[in-house]
Amino acid sequence: MSENNHQLDGLVGPAESQRVMESLRRGASRRDVLAMFLAGGMQASLAGGLATMAVSAHAQTPRRGGRIRVAGATAAATDTLDPAKQSNQTDYSRGNMIYNGLFTLDGSLSPQPALAESFSTADARTWVLKLRKGVVFHDGKALAPEDVVFSLMRHKDPATASKAKVLADQIESVKPSGPGEVTIVLSAPNADLPVILGTFHFHIVKDGTTDFNAGIGTGPYKLKEFKPGVRSLVVRNEAYWKPGKPYLDEIEFVGIGDESARVNALLSGGMDLVASVNPRAVARVKGTPGYAIFTTQSGQYTDLILRKDMGPGANPDFILAMKHLFDREQMKKTIALDYAVLGNDQPIDPTNRFYFAGLPQRAFDPEKAKFHLQKSGITGKVPMVTSPAAMYSTEIALLLQQAGQRIGLDLDVKRMPADGYWSNHWLTNPVGFGNVNPRPSADTLLTQFFKSDAAWNESRWKSAQFDQLLLASRAETDQDKRKQMYADMQTMIHQDAGIGIPLFLASIDGHSTRLKGLSPIPLGGLMGYSFAEHVWVEA
Repeated sequence: MSENNHQLDGLVGPAESQRVMESLRRGASRRDVLAMFLAGGMQASLAGGLATMAVSAHAQTPRRGGRIRVAGATAAATDTLDPAKQSNQTDYSRGNMIYNGLFTLDGSLSPQPALAESFSTADARTWVLKLRKGVVFHDGKALAPEDVVFSLMRHKDPATASKAKVLADQIESVKPSGPGEVTIVLSAPNADLPVILGTFHFHIVKDGTTDFNAGIGTGPYKLKEFKPGVRSLVVRNEAYWKPGKPYLDEIEFVGIGDESARVNALLSGGMDLVASVNPRAVARVKGTPGYAIFTTQSGQYTDLILRKDMGPGANPDFILAMKHLFDREQMKKTIALDYAVLGNDQPIDPTNRFYFAGLPQRAFDPEKAKFHLQKSGITGKVPMVTSPAAMYSTEIALLLQQAGQRIGLDLDVKRMPADGYWSNHWLTNPVGFGNVNPRPSADTLLTQFFKSDAAWNESRWKSAQFDQLLLASRAETDQDKRKQMYADMQTMIHQDAGIGIPLFLASIDGHSTRLKGLSPIPLGGLMGYSFAEHVWVEA
């Protein structure tokens, strides 16, 4: 932008250059700029070149106005505007349109101030938050400490049925402690509190809200229409506390469950942005003029689960045999079509600031696999349950089956329908697959999936040493010490848990090239579901 500006200065003089850039800021088109140059007596060919240069120089300045249509990958009658009950990308995307949290998470999943302007803590247990001044809800009510107290404490009440209750349970109290100030006390120290408060469920609502269908928040858009399972319509919040944002006048948001229908809706011009494109449809989107692909590498993974409390996974040698059968490079290339990075049988991915890069990569090694299989003494058919519900699980299982045949292991792949897979098969089969969406922090992921008493501890791996380290890491405010603790925990899971993680998967979204402002936030696709505040459309 500035370099192009200097080029203009050299050709038309600083004052003229400034006038052109000002006109562009107000929304002038290439034709308008060309007319300005010609009015100044410039020959048409030079004026045309300068007009193009001026317009491209200004191309990345967000433009206000316009409306877009967006399709998420889910739609259900259970769609909700209650932050506590949100459970899928459609809910999260809609929630980010109309609400704010105390913090937001950036491209490295580090917490940034939002409704909380600043915070202080001496011991990671007592936290004092200063609220941003001048913030109002969509109905004109000013943001107050009582709204924050209500919004956070309702997650602890079993009657709320909050999806974040397990995270909120560590909050002992939330109280107003001065004008525009709240104090949060935890039951035990947790240096990650701002990260937790930056997640979707902890959006701030008005004190005493019981009916959420009006969608009254402090967010960038106001709710105009909400039909669960059908569509939502939001319009710009003119009183939004972030200067100049949002850029769009209106967003229509729908859910389309079928992936090919979503892609067709995009390429026929019916949608400007769609979530969750299959890698096999990428070439078609890229090959259609006016359309592009937006990729977000994240911590999402599909994992092989070997239960340690039953079946062949009770034998540690069988687990090692299976882990050495993963041909990760081949899986990345042929299954994910390179929209993935290699995993290493532990759940913290390279986009996470606590990722342990020093852990040696486990190699595809049929000889080692054969050694451990024979040592385990396990023979005969081993049933392995897969489903389209766990992304790529059937494809991964078939490659494992082929590799197994080379070492005398008979894996019997049993495909289950997506419908009912999570309730009937996940967590119950001795050998099967799971699929874990990105989590905002290492602590959340390790707590929900690897702590000994976690409801979602997939392989039933239990380690008192791991549990102690996990609790200690929450209280550790020294980043280097904390990083070492997370490295130790990743190593323990890699070595001992009954989980094989071959790849971390990317989210792929499709969009019109007129849509600008997208950048990855590794909580998931659609900018970690927060696209609405950041995007704009070209004139």
